[in-house]
Formats: sequence, C-alpha cells, structure tokens
Amino acid sequence: MGRITHFGALRERLSLLSREDNLSERVRRILVSTLYTQPTSLAIGAINGIASTAIAAWVSGIDILYTGCIVLTVIAVARVTAALGLSPDENSNSTNKLEIAYEVGAFSYAFVLGALAALVLALKAPASVEVLMIANATCYGVGICARNAGRPTIALGQMVLVCLPIMAASLYVGTIAFVALFVTMLLLLPAMWSITLNVFKVLRDSISAAETSTQLADKMQLLARTDDVTGLANRAGLNHAMVESMMTLEPDTRMALLWIDLDRFKEVNDLLGHPVGDRVLAEVAKRLRDIAPEGSTVARFGGDEFVLYSPVSGRKEAERLASEIHIEIMRPLRVDNRALNVRASLGVALMPDDAQDIDTLMQRSDLALYHAKVAGRSQTSFFNPSMTRELVRRREIEDELRLAIMRDELSIFFQPIVDLGTGKIRSFEALVRWFHPEKGELRPDEFIPVAEETGVIVTLGNWITAQAARACAQWPEDVSVAVNLSPLQIRAPGAALGILNALREAKLDPRRLELEVTETLFVDDTHATAAFIEELSDRGVRFALDDFGTGYSSLGYINSFPFSKIKVDRSFVSGPNVGKKSDAIIRAVAEMGTTLGMEIVAEGIETIEQVRAVREAGCTLGQGYYFSRAVPDYLAAMLLAQERDDDLPKALMA
Repeated sequence: MGRITHFGALRERLSLLSREDNLSERVRRILVSTLYTQPTSLAIGAINGIASTAIAAWVSGIDILYTGCIVLTVIAVARVTAALGLSPDENSNSTNKLEIAYEVGAFSYAFVLGALAALVLALKAPASVEVLMIANATCYGVGICARNAGRPTIALGQMVLVCLPIMAASLYVGTIAFVALFVTMLLLLPAMWSITLNVFKVLRDSISAAETSTQLADKMQLLARTDDVTGLANRAGLNHAMVESMMTLEPDTRMALLWIDLDRFKEVNDLLGHPVGDRVLAEVAKRLRDIAPEGSTVARFGGDEFVLYSPVSGRKEAERLASEIHIEIMRPLRVDNRALNVRASLGVALMPDDAQDIDTLMQRSDLALYHAKVAGRSQTSFFNPSMTRELVRRREIEDELRLAIMRDELSIFFQPIVDLGTGKIRSFEALVRWFHPEKGELRPDEFIPVAEETGVIVTLGNWITAQAARACAQWPEDVSVAVNLSPLQIRAPGAALGILNALREAKLDPRRLELEVTETLFVDDTHATAAFIEELSDRGVRFALDDFGTGYSSLGYINSFPFSKIKVDRSFVSGPNVGKKSDAIIRAVAEMGTTLGMEIVAEGIETIEQVRAVREAGCTLGQGYYFSRAVPDYLAAMLLAQERDDDLPKALMA
C-alpha cells in the first residue's frame, strides 16, 4: 500500500514538473517572440550605427572605417530580413531556430560596432570622432539590454561584445582619461547585468502569471460549458458551439437540430434511484457521441433531454441520423445486472429550411419534439409550418379556457346511464361543454387535451366535480353521478381532499359519486393512484374503469383496485369493426363482471338492435344516443321526474 502511495506521489510530481516545463517553454517562446517585434527599431539602430561609422570615416579619413561601414550594412540588412522573414506565429519556426538566428546577427553587429569604436581609439582619430563612435557603441549596448531583456543572454552578450573591444583599446592607449573610461565601462557591465536580469524576471513572472490565469480561465470556461454527469456540452456549451458554427457556416450548408427526449425517464429515477438514472444518461450520451457525424455538437440540454446539432446534406440524411439515434438508444442497456429498456422521442428542424437563426431553429425543433410526444412517444417528428399554427391555436385555447372558468362560460351536461333490465335511469355521466361567446361551441376533444398538457385540467376537474355533485344532490337518492378524472388531476397535491370538499359543500353522500378512470392511469403512476383510490374508497366513493379494451387492458388492475363498474368502449358496440369478435369480447367482459360482482356498461348504444345485443351479451347498463344525448342539469331533472311519474315500460322493454 505504501509503495502504491509512493508511486502515486511520484507520478503526481512528474506530472507537475511536466506542466511546469510546458509552461516554461511557452514563456520562453513568448520572450523570444519579443525579439522579433518592431523590426523597425532594429532598422533604426542599424541605420544610426552605419551613419555614425560613415561620418567617422569621412571626418577622420581612416579608410578601414569605410570597410566597417559596409560590413555593418550587410549585417543590418541580414538582420532586418531575418526579422521580417522568420515569424514567431508560425509553428514551423522552432524557438531554438528563432533564438539562434537572432543571436548570430545580434552578436555579429555588436562585435563589429565595438571593434570599430576600439579601432578609432587605437588609431588616435580626432577627439570628435572618438566621442561619436564610443557614444554610439555604448548607447547601443545599453539600449539593447532594455530591448532584449526578454532573453538576457543575448542582451548581455551584445553589451559585452560592444564594451570589451573599447575597454581593451582604452587600456592600450593608457592615458588617465581612457583608464577612467575602462573603469567606467567595467562598472557599467554589472550594473546593466543586474538591471537586465531584474527586467527579465519581471517579464517572465508576468507572462507566467498571465499564462496560468489564461489556463485557469480556459479550464473554468470549459467546466462552465460541460455537463458533469455525461461529459457532453451543457446548454451554455451548446449555445457557444452553435454561435461559432454560424460564424463559419458556408452559404449552402444545412444544419439539423435533433432534440431528443428519453421517454418515461422519471420512472427510472423514481424506481431505481438517481445514481442509476445518471448512469443511464451517461450511457446514452456515449452512444450519441459515437454516432454523431464529424463536425457535430452533442449536448445534454437538461434533465433527460439531449440535443444533436449536426451538418447534413438534407432531410434524408437527417432522417437517417434520427433512425440511428433510435436504434442506438433502444439497444439493450444493463446497469448493475439490471436490463433497462430506454426509448426516446425526437423532434427535428433544419436550417435554413425551417429557420434562419439559431433561436428559431431551437424553438421549431422543440415544437416538433412536442408533437412527437403528443403523437404517442418513441417516434420522430419533423417540423412543419402547420405545427406553429396549431400551437398558436392551442395557446389561444389555453388562455381563453382559464378565463372561461372564471366567467362561467363552461357548462355541465349529463348523459343518462340506463338499467338494461328495467329501462330506468341509474346514473348520469357529467360531461363538460364550452359555449364560447365568439367561436360558438368548442368540442371537448379540442380543449380537454390542452387542459391536460397545461395543467388547467386540475382546476377544471375540480370545478366539474363540484358542479356535478351539486346537481346530483337535487336528484333522487337512488341516482348517482359519474365524473371522468384525468391522471394529471389525480397526481395533483390534495386531489382526494378536493373531491371530498366538493362532496361536503354539495352535501352529497360519497356513495352517490362514481369516478371514472382510464387504464393509462395505472401505467403512469401506480403508487399515487393506489393511495388516491384507497383514500376515497374508504369514504364510500365508487370507481369505474372507463374505455375498457382500448388501452393497457390488464386483469391485474381489476383485481388490485375496488372497481364497481367496467365500461366497455363504444368501438365494441357501435364502431366500424363491430362483429363476431367484438361480440365475443363483450360477452367475456360481461361474464367476468358477473363473476366479480361488477356492473358492465355498454357505451355508444345508438339503435334498439344494439340494446338487445349488449343485453343478451350480459351487459347490465347502457349509455348512448339511443337513450338520450347529454342534456343540461334542468333537463336531467325533468327526465328523472318524468320517469318517476311514468309507470309504462320504456320502449327499451318492448
């Protein structure tokens, strides 16, 4: 264990040294790059040295200075050419190459300039010429230390190469003044050495700090754009990638945005826990990353939603990509030896076909996803303009529905449920109707789905229950009322309490209320449903299983919950496919109901023949236009009063 810890510490140390070496190399590169900045300063310095040497040659008449002037010119031209030709921004030019190329020119120029100044002293040129050359060479050496402090070896090397020939010449001449010049220059060297190294240290530390800050900022920026669970881009990362792609997008390039939503992923988290859910998300992310085309961005948009933003040649390629996503996500997935089946709904929009900008593209892809989920999930939906019109329509209905509840524009109608043996009304089903002041009557299938999707169904459902209970309280005690419940309404906090409050305010016996639920309720949330049904059943409220045979029909639901009634869907009674098979199904359900002590309601009865057929099949109750359409509460009361006064058997009994 100790050895493992030791090796781990060693690896960490080596990693740290490697990072420091990388940083030092980048700092060195930047410092070397400073040598090549402002090549005009090199040209100005060179011209000054050449001009000074030429003037010294002309004034002194020393011919060798003309030769020195030519040599300086050649070196200066070579240096300026190298500075312009060797770019530090090109990776092909290594740091060593750049540094050596500069050193050769710099050291050559400095030595020749210092040698010419020393030559002037040795040949006893006029004093003005000596001052000109010595001042020019010394100023060059001091100035170059400041300019090239980023590479102190080069800066100080030039200083030494300029000064040493002059110092040697000063000792050669040997006068007191030149000996003093020697001492002065001797003291100048350590002074410039110290100044140059201090400037270098400040430059190096500043650049290192800036590099470290840049790295930290880049890392923080990367973390801010990355999803922790999947390692994909998050919402911010997706936006950044999309904006960058738009800046380089070719005019004829199409981009597809595929919005992916995992179906019923909440059940994974609720049943297996969030750690398992996170592992499922990570596996889905890996699969999406593996099939994403080159140049794509895969992101987790949040929760169980992913986005794939990819270049495509057209709709066909987008369809192929969507198909691959379905196949990959549906592949068997195992977590902790547990097999999980994952499905997804996809919404797809193309740019520029469906949108001209990123925001619109995302909106339309999201809208397409919404339609894919509404259409039954586990499928792909491509955006089309009719979706926008439909969305506008649905939003209008949503806004107007909220107002309609407050303005009492909604009404409750009641359709009788008749005893097929006696012809008497046993119950009424409460059905909501909306009479819009401008648009006229709106069908329930227009506004009920909108109410369910937006959450308005909770308020609407409570209102319907309260109105139905109030009406039923005015009827004879042997007549009950049935109210349809939405799964969303049942899952709302305090759902059972809201129904009990409605019964209490209407002063209606809970046994006279029957709540109709569909089979999809049990697929969505069995635990919450069981608690809801148990609480109300204990108070006497009865439950009916509605639209039996059209959804996830299971005898397990009937056995697990206290249903007193099963309603056979109208498609088996009066649908286009009515025949021997549908009759057999009705008989089977009726026999089961008789055995379990349940009543069987046949919905959608329209003719006397259908009445006889369902009665012979074993159904005990019937509902449909043959008996009556849904009527307002006052007509329902009239039907009951008329029935009580009429001793003659109904046409049903004929």
